[in-house]
Amino acid sequence: MPERVNGSSGSGVNRRLRGFQNRFEPLVTRLFLAGIFVTGVIAQFVQPVGDALEGMAFLGGALLSLVAYVLYDAVQELSSSVRLPTPALVNSSELGGFVNEAFRARKVEISFLGYTGETLYHEVHRSLARLFDDPGPTKTVVVRLLVPDFEKPMTVPARVGPDDRPVDDSAFRNRMLRQCRDYSGSLSAVANSLNGTGRFVVECEYRCYPGIPRDKICIFNRTQVLHGLYDVSARKRLQDRGPEYYDPMGYTTELNVWSREGTTAAEAAVSMWVKHFDELWVMSSVPNWGRSAAA
Repeated sequence: MPERVNGSSGSGVNRRLRGFQNRFEPLVTRLFLAGIFVTGVIAQFVQPVGDALEGMAFLGGALLSLVAYVLYDAVQELSSSVRLPTPALVNSSELGGFVNEAFRARKVEISFLGYTGETLYHEVHRSLARLFDDPGPTKTVVVRLLVPDFEKPMTVPARVGPDDRPVDDSAFRNRMLRQCRDYSGSLSAVANSLNGTGRFVVECEYRCYPGIPRDKICIFNRTQVLHGLYDVSARKRLQDRGPEYYDPMGYTTELNVWSREGTTAAEAAVSMWVKHFDELWVMSSVPNWGRSAAA
């Protein structure tokens, strides 16, 4: 639901006044410049007018300065209103730009569905810490992260067994669990510090969903969605001669970008992913380590 602001009727009047001003000022400027042009043409053929304008070089210079000012102001307004198009495909390493853009809003809402959220965690933590010295317009921050339930047996992540079959490995799952727990505790700590200033309302929460980490979804302020698929067959070794593990590499995942400011299809895609995440969030569980980190 859109945020209500006191004095909404006054804001409506201001918008109407700005709309009238935006329509009226260009008309006056055009009439003024047209008058200068017509006067100059008349001066070429009507001697008294030409004599009257002769020697008014300073006035001409002032008028040229005025025209330059009007053109400059128009160009500045156009530049500020034009946004560079968002690329259709980005790498997960580029999430920092999207997080920074999201934190320019009064209410920041970032949602994540994926593996551990490591890449996003670092960018969000950095932006939260920056609020102490440079809050900008931000007053409210809500960060929600959905990760797999690493307390249950899984096929990904897992140890690579005979014939490349995945074999559940509780030690490796616990490694991922501890990583998420540390991220949750760190975000909760900075959130509590920001809440303690009395200037912000910040919530950061992890929840768990059943299944393997297949989709990577990042939602920024409910207006922009990044979605990609993990490489679930990616492998890694913790030691040079140790066993291999199926471990999706989120940092290299490529993400498709949809924005509500795009096409009708993009608008529908954003709505679909936002609804999908909201439904998963309600049905997901709060892990024990999540409760302890938020306490």
